Amino acid sequence: MRLKCDKSTWTDPASTSLKMSSTTLSEVTQTPLTDLPMDSWMSHLPNALWDIPLFNLTIPGSHNAITYCLDKNDRSPVDLTQPDMLQKLDKYMKPIIRPFVYKWAITQERSVREQLDCGVRYCDLRIAHRPNDSSSDLYFYHGVYTTVTVEAVLKEIKAWLDAHPKEIVILSFSHFLGLSQELHTLLISTIKNVFDSKLCPKTEGVTLKNLWSLGYQLIVSYDNHAANCHRELWSHIPYWWANKCKAEALIEVFERRKNNGRPAGFFVTGINLTEDLKYICSHPTESLKDLVMSTYPTLLSWVREQKPGSNAGSLNIIAGDFVTESQFIPTVIALNENLLSRST
Repeated sequence: MRLKCDKSTWTDPASTSLKMSSTTLSEVTQTPLTDLPMDSWMSHLPNALWDIPLFNLTIPGSHNAITYCLDKNDRSPVDLTQPDMLQKLDKYMKPIIRPFVYKWAITQERSVREQLDCGVRYCDLRIAHRPNDSSSDLYFYHGVYTTVTVEAVLKEIKAWLDAHPKEIVILSFSHFLGLSQELHTLLISTIKNVFDSKLCPKTEGVTLKNLWSLGYQLIVSYDNHAANCHRELWSHIPYWWANKCKAEALIEVFERRKNNGRPAGFFVTGINLTEDLKYICSHPTESLKDLVMSTYPTLLSWVREQKPGSNAGSLNIIAGDFVTESQFIPTVIALNENLLSRST
């Protein structure tokens, strides 16, 4: 059954500003970009955008994309990146500590297939090998480890790409935890075996027209030197992270970064908020989702003011949390209308 992405799930009074009203844009396309089918929005973009490099478009992304399947049965230890104090508390006070961990560790509630159906085209993937696991299985992690393996998720993405042959997805593999050189080799082999001819080499021009003509659908960024000798794997995609728990402070950080110019290729602006232990302890009845949803009106107002392109202050991939629960995705896609008005 196909997921229906209900754009009315979350209402923002300013969302009406997303509708295309200028004569210039209507001459290029009769359909506002917010009204494109989200599961195939790239294939429905007006042809004026087909020759623009993907790193000059605005693309919606999912921060920590695979946290909807964190292990809630206490089989998973707290991941080793967490503070020593939290690991000790979890060991001796698990029934009390775990509910807090889950409330603040889950960043997406929909499966990766559902996220793609809703328009996500960049997935932030954090990869780990569980401690004391004798198998070579790899998982995702954020606070705790997932129940679903990396290979299973990659096969799910492959099946989705098969059903959407003109959509392009960017996967960013990073924050590797507990992977030996042998496990890196195994993971790279799995990526290449699963996606095969869909993988776009790092030497190719990444316009929609070129990728469609060559049958490439996937750009894989791999943040480890093990990827250097593989032409199918791109280097690390920079991720702008503000490390703030308030929307206004996050916006201030990004405005300063924009003044210094954008990277030349792909890069991510992460509007995901970051809470520390002090914040969590002072908000015992809340969750990360409560924090995110309360700040989305402010964050999306700022996003609407951004522009794609190659200019110094332009943005490319914009990633967030709970991206299917708000107007985030159509808001980011609609920014590409700025490129249409320039091209006429």
